[in-house]
Amino acid sequence: MPLVLPPTVLGFYMLIAMGPRGPLGGLWRTLFGHGLAFTFSGLVMASVLYSLPFAVQPLIASFEGVDRKLLEASAILGASRLRTFGRVILPLSVPGIITAMVLSFAHTMGEFGVVLMVGGNLAGITRTVSIDIYDRVQSLDYAGANRMALVLMLFSFAVLSLVYGINRRFERRLWSPWPAR
Repeated sequence: MPLVLPPTVLGFYMLIAMGPRGPLGGLWRTLFGHGLAFTFSGLVMASVLYSLPFAVQPLIASFEGVDRKLLEASAILGASRLRTFGRVILPLSVPGIITAMVLSFAHTMGEFGVVLMVGGNLAGITRTVSIDIYDRVQSLDYAGANRMALVLMLFSFAVLSLVYGINRRFERRLWSPWPAR
């Protein structure tokens, strides 16, 4: 559902659920003594839910890409499913896990609808870069909006370059027949 729902619709229902009378908001207030809506914690929860579909596909592809023979060898050697997951599947899936995390993070960085609905626009608490860009455009501060957009674009480029570099180095070390130096 998070993949096909408009962000404002998902944000609205998350806001209702996180409100003082909602199931998440009520539980949160009982546990921590304060509300969840219009807080950084609420914003993170809503963003994770919204970005979850972007993490699932790389994770599935990564887990399915593990050679079945390695799983069978692990079972023959007496390893439990949990041990096989921790010792075989997880290490071989690191590039997919990193990709899933970065795609989710990058997707959340530019998110507007869910963030505005659940977090509002509270300076120093829930204002994000994308909302700041929007505010600057609304106040006709195009130079400021351009600066913030360039910062966001450069940050995104740096993160993607770092992830591709890490994945490439990890795959080279993982599949190379020669020891790493």
